[in-house]
Amino acid sequence: MFAEHRAVPALRVFLVLLFAILVLFQVMSLPGQFAHMAHESPELAYLRWPMTAVSVFWVLCVQVVIVATWRLLTLVQNDRIFSEAALKWVDVIVWAIAAAWAGLVGVMTFLVFTWDDPGLPLLVLLLTTGVTALGLLMVVMRALLRQATALRTDMEAVI
Repeated sequence: MFAEHRAVPALRVFLVLLFAILVLFQVMSLPGQFAHMAHESPELAYLRWPMTAVSVFWVLCVQVVIVATWRLLTLVQNDRIFSEAALKWVDVIVWAIAAAWAGLVGVMTFLVFTWDDPGLPLLVLLLTTGVTALGLLMVVMRALLRQATALRTDMEAVI
């Protein structure tokens, strides 16, 4: 219990820091990077806006996960993590991961059919595999949370 009281505030600090860095990426770094790419490689300029949109979308998915994690931390602090409210926030995380995964699959499909160099498609395949594993892990964790919630409800009914 003592470690939880120290870990939750520390995690919140890093979640705020991560969220702020991601906002900087969304509004400054990613659009600037793809504008620079279009300037340096005019043959790829047609990809500037699609790449910007997809990248900003992926960052948005991560931001949604951060907000849902924040809400779950609040439930942990209030000793309400084993409740239906927690399941809703875990669902938000699962759906955000699924949306990011769908975007990765779309990008991978585009790259497989248009790119000559296998390096970038393999990198996107690696990311897709990692996001798939993360999404499936969250589905399993959701099932465990559902079971723990049911057990806690049963125990509270007995007591």
